[in-house]
Amino acid sequence: MSLNSPLDISRLLLATFSTRMFRYYEDRIPRDASLLIVSNHRSFMDAMILMAALSNPIRFACHHYMGQVPILREIVTGQLGCFPLETVENRQQSFFAQSQMLLKSKQMVGVFPEGAEPMVQSTPADAVGEFQRGFAHLALRAGVPDLAILPIAIASLEEVNTTAFPLKLLSLFDPSEPLFNQYGWHPLVIYQRVAVLIGRPYWITNEHQSQYHGKQAKKVISELTQHCHSEIANLLQQGCY
Repeated sequence: MSLNSPLDISRLLLATFSTRMFRYYEDRIPRDASLLIVSNHRSFMDAMILMAALSNPIRFACHHYMGQVPILREIVTGQLGCFPLETVENRQQSFFAQSQMLLKSKQMVGVFPEGAEPMVQSTPADAVGEFQRGFAHLALRAGVPDLAILPIAIASLEEVNTTAFPLKLLSLFDPSEPLFNQYGWHPLVIYQRVAVLIGRPYWITNEHQSQYHGKQAKKVISELTQHCHSEIANLLQQGCY
């Protein structure tokens, strides 16, 4: 996989779907830093939208089943450079190890903290669900100098909604995911016009890392998670006009 291949594929996809993308607050993107990208997530296009918006390949953590489905596996891991999460018992350790290695080599790492739920259930374009806190623990454990978490909102301005395949089909590849053990169809959101709004970066300082111990750990994790969630929620309200 060449370094620019995921970026080229992302741009090609947007051109294929005739998607018009608008970027806001680009001056907030840190330079010469290790970046952990955090964003809302409703569409299969989100990872490629973010790569095109930042003009950079981003190594996204993705759902376990994406590494199990033939053809999809080759596209997601081979062409786009994503790394699927492991099975439940090894998921956290694997996520931390792979992400830390990538961040230390100055590669951008991307995370969708809402998980799979907004992907498999139809959700409003201006809504953002509860964040899982794994990305916050990663940022404070990684030990990477000059690390910033960059929250980004993907605001759909015009889209096509259709369906892809039955949800129960995915349970064949990941029976541990309760979201797949239900009837109905996997939604498919295709952006026609989309705004990408860059939030204020959250820099990981020595003070944050020193607080990541004992009773203080829960507080600093909560503050970090809430910052990113609030940034994205506020930006979505701006973007979805």
